[in-house]
Amino acid sequence: MTSPEHPKHAHIAMFSIAAHGHVNPSLEVIRELVARGHRVTYAIPEVFAEKVAETGAEPVLYRTTLPSPDDDPSAWGSTLLDNVEPFLDDAIQVLPQLIEAYRGDEPDLVLHDITSYPARVLAHRWGVPAVSLSPNLVAWEGYEEEVAEPMWAEPRETERGRAYYEKFSNWLSENGISQHPDPFVGRPGRSIVLIPKALQPHAERVDGKVHSFVGACQGERAAQGDWERPVGAERVLLVSLGSSFTKQPGFYRECVKAFGDLPGWHVVLQVGKHVAAEELGEVPGNVEVREWVPQLAILRKADAFITHAGAGGSQEGLATGTPMVAVPQAVDQFGNADMLQGLGVARHVPMDEADADTLREAVLSLVDDPEVARRLAAIQREMAGEGGTQRAADLIEAELPVECGNPPVE
Repeated sequence: MTSPEHPKHAHIAMFSIAAHGHVNPSLEVIRELVARGHRVTYAIPEVFAEKVAETGAEPVLYRTTLPSPDDDPSAWGSTLLDNVEPFLDDAIQVLPQLIEAYRGDEPDLVLHDITSYPARVLAHRWGVPAVSLSPNLVAWEGYEEEVAEPMWAEPRETERGRAYYEKFSNWLSENGISQHPDPFVGRPGRSIVLIPKALQPHAERVDGKVHSFVGACQGERAAQGDWERPVGAERVLLVSLGSSFTKQPGFYRECVKAFGDLPGWHVVLQVGKHVAAEELGEVPGNVEVREWVPQLAILRKADAFITHAGAGGSQEGLATGTPMVAVPQAVDQFGNADMLQGLGVARHVPMDEADADTLREAVLSLVDDPEVARRLAAIQREMAGEGGTQRAADLIEAELPVECGNPPVE
């Protein structure tokens, strides 16, 4: 018999795209929902099927036209329209696949990444609740006027920009949705935010009735492997630009120059798939060059972190109390870098200023500053109170239809 404290088992469907920064934040939440007895299906391209299956969820595979995680970053283009058009084009061709995949097996509730446009259309078609799982910042009161409108002012006036909006509006209309594309994408009806509130710009102006911040949902990640601090290493530095924007051999050479043979320091340098070892020149023995690393495992033992300031890396640095030098590459990373610097736990260094001397000075000043350590400890305590995975699952269960027996969540 189902206890009053827990809802009856439901079919919950999660939808995301094939990108580490969008899939990884959701995995522990999905694992927890499965552990609570819910049947969870997860619509995802095949490249992430195994990772999804490890949570206990059932992968529902679809074909995507978006660049893959292994593609060169240039595949995403360089302009705003270059960046957004692929998501709409992919959504239009993915929707029929998902309609067919879920025919006769419609869920009780839809969970979706912020980039999964078909998910909200499907929820509308099925008449079930939809909950956004945001892996990064969300819109605040005034966001449109302060950020979106200036950013879109020029593209909107172009023939290409007008065609994009017309195509988007027509697609929504064909599926019975009269909402304008902008709020459709940026203003979900219900949102669970998988970052600490400390990383949210203008957090005091975010609608708390829509957006619930639950902080880091990281889990143990034992499947990714462990990492041991080398014997004799007094300080450890991790350098990682994430999984997408890693084609930066010149930057990595500056890191080697800055920290190679620095007494007492061991450096873990993650370079991704697009940089060959020979492009780095001579690498000293205290620099460990890897294509991929178990990032969280290293950060738990590291003294400093040079990061691109993606939402995942930023909160991992905060959760482990690691001082950061933020060298942002794209999209929300610039804002995250400013937020981290504003919190007093990081230094924002633009890529064109990230030479060896600047990087070395930034790292050494941060690790030797007791005020940085104090602020990181305070943020760790705040994050611990946000609830993480357990609270995220509670909030999702609270959105289940009444017939699923959802309990109230304060």
